Amino acid sequence: MTAAPAVAAGVTFVWLGMVLAISFLEAPLKFRAPGVDLRVGLGIGRLVFRALNGAEAVLAAVLVTAIIAGGLPPGSVIAAAVAVTILVVQVGVVRPRLTRRSDHILAGGQAPRSTSHYAYVALEAAKVAVLLTAGVLLLAT
Repeated sequence: MTAAPAVAAGVTFVWLGMVLAISFLEAPLKFRAPGVDLRVGLGIGRLVFRALNGAEAVLAAVLVTAIIAGGLPPGSVIAAAVAVTILVVQVGVVRPRLTRRSDHILAGGQAPRSTSHYAYVALEAAKVAVLLTAGVLLLAT
């Protein structure tokens, strides 16, 4: 395995691990902690997901750089491109909607559960699938 696929595989699995740990472990568990109400949970979630999305952007940039460097199997390139696209949609389209809702709640208002939240979770699940696919294909090179 040459350098570009090795870097891409490492970055892909680090990215996958971060998404699994934050989105599917930390996010739901924080609301079960004693004393964490919706406002506190939303405040924590905003900080955590802002940091996660920033780290994801760095990992995506490294992955794109590895793709440009070449030598990656076509299937892994497609899966990586889908993961990067999902991240762009999450940050550029879905998160602003979630931010408006959480701004309203943090200001003391009430808001029903947002369908944007379900869209974000569905995109996270899809991102997990394509990152896993990309990583496995990269390891096979």
